[in-house]
Amino acid sequence: MSRIVIVGGHGKVALLLAPLLVERGDDVISLIRDAAQADDVAATGAQPLVLSVEEAGVDELAAAFAGADAIVWSAGAAGKGGPQRTDAVDRQAAIRTMEAAERAGARRYVMVSFIGSHGRIPDDHPLRAYAVAKLAADRHLQATGLDWTILGPGVLTAEESSGRITVSRMGSDDGVGARLLTSRANVAAVAAAVLADDRTIHRVIPFFDGGTPIAEAVADVPVELADLDT
Repeated sequence: MSRIVIVGGHGKVALLLAPLLVERGDDVISLIRDAAQADDVAATGAQPLVLSVEEAGVDELAAAFAGADAIVWSAGAAGKGGPQRTDAVDRQAAIRTMEAAERAGARRYVMVSFIGSHGRIPDDHPLRAYAVAKLAADRHLQATGLDWTILGPGVLTAEESSGRITVSRMGSDDGVGARLLTSRANVAAVAAAVLADDRTIHRVIPFFDGGTPIAEAVADVPVELADLDT
């Protein structure tokens, strides 16, 4: 059994991830920003903890992470509040959780990022600010001493999990992930899988719905994909 803290515990991916972890015996704590979200989180089997990552400092976050074996970042500004808030949440707050994880001794850290952050995105694209903030957070994570894994799903959908994905970077003609659809349920399944497989440590895993069983797909990810400068 592992103690896992999910940051952004009321998000759609997090609400799918928590029961997967609970079912296999993990102790799950889900950070939420609003006490009104607690019942939804508790229904997954996770323990809700009210703490706004947008407002919390490193000390508060480290206290929330005390005793944790792993942290999963599944939070985001969701485009609300414009580029300034996107940067505040998707870069600044994410970096504070990395610092807090190191301080708390929670070495394993899984980042739910975005495939468009690891490829070319036009300056005028509506997701530009999000992609830039996520890329900055991902690069910071790579420079920490944490046992990190960065997940880069494509455009998210509400489809049920197929249990199968394709691991590949976005091509220059993919329209910033327009054709690279990824069910949130598959994202949750991938997050659960990498937490159980140390071969995914220090790997960047860009993926979308495909044909390879998830456990197989994440077990042999090319190390070259971790170079976010290419």
